[in-house]
Amino acid sequence: MVNRRRFISNAALGYTFARLGMFNTAKASPPDGSLTNLNAMNYSDSKSFDNIKQINAGVLNVGYAEAGSVNGQVVILLHGWPYDIHSYAEVAAILASKGYKVIVPYVRGYGTTRFLSDSEIRNGQQSVFARDIIDLMDALKIKNAIIGGFDWGARTANIIAALWPDRCSALVSVSGYLIGSQQANKAPLPPKAEQAWWYQYYFATERGEMGYKQNTYEFNKLIWQTASPQWHFDEATYKLSAQSFNNSDHVAIVINNYRWRLGLIKGETKYDDFEKELAMAPIISVPTITLEGDANGAPHPDPTAYAGKFKGRYLHRTVSGGIGHNLPQEAPLEFAHAIIEAAGYAE
Repeated sequence: MVNRRRFISNAALGYTFARLGMFNTAKASPPDGSLTNLNAMNYSDSKSFDNIKQINAGVLNVGYAEAGSVNGQVVILLHGWPYDIHSYAEVAAILASKGYKVIVPYVRGYGTTRFLSDSEIRNGQQSVFARDIIDLMDALKIKNAIIGGFDWGARTANIIAALWPDRCSALVSVSGYLIGSQQANKAPLPPKAEQAWWYQYYFATERGEMGYKQNTYEFNKLIWQTASPQWHFDEATYKLSAQSFNNSDHVAIVINNYRWRLGLIKGETKYDDFEKELAMAPIISVPTITLEGDANGAPHPDPTAYAGKFKGRYLHRTVSGGIGHNLPQEAPLEFAHAIIEAAGYAE
């Protein structure tokens, strides 16, 4: 079913995307980066990563997958909630075959990533994830990278591009501009939009925290189903990612993240300056491609609402064929193509 959806998507798109007048849609021509060339090879067997590396970076010991050429252009791919690095298994294989060096880290609270100190606050506010990735880049001696993400990972990628533009040579962001603030989140939304955020309000309660802890596996499976209603993933695919939710800090990070968004808890003071900048909704100037699935069942902004936040070379693309929230895993060819195309923008 997944392959059929990709076939339909590829045939329908042909990667001759309509240029919307409000966007800068001039396209680069990266070598060997067309969808035709990518589609000629079979990456469907690349469902997982062979081995996970570990490195101390900032307050964490980070687990990450690495693929591709040692000397290749670096691509860092960031997952969201409730997903993990396996959202990028096929994307990483595609990019590795094209000579890129691909780094896919477990973010705090997932997989084999652990805090170095038991006394460290299990903080899930938005800026800490970006700081974690900068620390990882420093530890791996990566000067700059193309950064791609979806869900929490897209927000993290946005923040790096906004606050550390010298470390982000190009950006690929699913659902566009996701930087927020506690102040902005005080404003009520229309009823239908509020309903879509039901889990955020559930997590605000003690019952919600207890319920998530007791039912993490089924809870996150439900999110997968509702966020990607036309993606008929099998149990093995879900289990592969669900293992990462067994991290001892997972529940604490998730609950902290959503409570911080609603202003129910304070962040750490050492991140205050970052959050002040982010509250101003900073412009992103690095070359950017934003993506959206045509069947994204999770809350997400309309592309016209954020196009003006990107002032560098910019393109938005909607991926058709019943593609939901987990776009890199549902449409890996299209996501990999966007990374390669964004790399051409940065040249």
